[in-house]
Amino acid sequence: MKPEANLTGLFVPLVTPFTADLHLAEDALAALADEALSAGAQGLVALGTTAEAATLTTEERQTVVRICSAACRAHGAPLIVGVGTNDTAAALTTLRELARSGDVTAALVPAPPYTRPGEAGTLAHFTALAEHGGLPLVVYDIPYRTAQPLGTRALNTLGQLPEVIGVKYATGAIDAATMELLGSSAPGFAVLGGDDAVISPLLAAGAHGAVLASANVRTADFAELISLWHSDAAGPARRLGAELARLSAALFAEPNPTVIKGVLHAQGRIPSPAVRLPLLPASADSVRRAADLATGSAVPPPAAQRSAVRRLVGQ
Repeated sequence: MKPEANLTGLFVPLVTPFTADLHLAEDALAALADEALSAGAQGLVALGTTAEAATLTTEERQTVVRICSAACRAHGAPLIVGVGTNDTAAALTTLRELARSGDVTAALVPAPPYTRPGEAGTLAHFTALAEHGGLPLVVYDIPYRTAQPLGTRALNTLGQLPEVIGVKYATGAIDAATMELLGSSAPGFAVLGGDDAVISPLLAAGAHGAVLASANVRTADFAELISLWHSDAAGPARRLGAELARLSAALFAEPNPTVIKGVLHAQGRIPSPAVRLPLLPASADSVRRAADLATGSAVPPPAAQRSAVRRLVGQ
């Protein structure tokens, strides 16, 4: 029997805010976590790609998990933590440490990046993590980052494992394989969309929910989009989905999460738009375009935030 976890609805993979001198901005992270859950997110994802997890120190990663855990406890919400490595033994160590904390609902684990172990090796990797890591797993299928695709048969095989409770599906396409997966996944195995710009049609096709970096901005509207599709309100869902797709395209105009951080800073929600190398801050033009689309939020930004946007874009 699979562990109980409500993986329907919206999960927000939080950015990691930094100060201008690139220190972790703990208060800003705590505020972002609370804001996302208060705006209708089902849960949070910590230490995902959007969090720049690869550039965080061990101590910083522990701090991020602690802050997100506290917010999820306060809201009674699930927390998913990213665990990305091509070393199975190292991943097992990390999973066991997270499991001991008692605050983590599941781990988000990509196929081993760069190594390209093949489908059999990838299945062996996930099986080892599922059987010996001590945490439920959400498989992260994102072949354009890992260079290791997972076919529908492989995902369904993983979905039969009691400890594998879902997949973040970010293959860059909605095709025949997508429809086969949505129609054949095992009970208790959630398909969560991870391609922001096409989340609306994926929800229309039957996805259970979504993990969306764009939902750092206009969280309430992304949560509403999922609710509309799950309520069969196709007309309003299509209209809102089209609007949010334009926002997502603008937020991903430069490498993630650079534009998102630029918009959050312009809104006065994080102390700086800083990212760590090898990322560079987004251009002012990209931030301006995305900030204009972000003003359609269900919760209008306060006057101070609007002033910050105007200062940033030179209006």
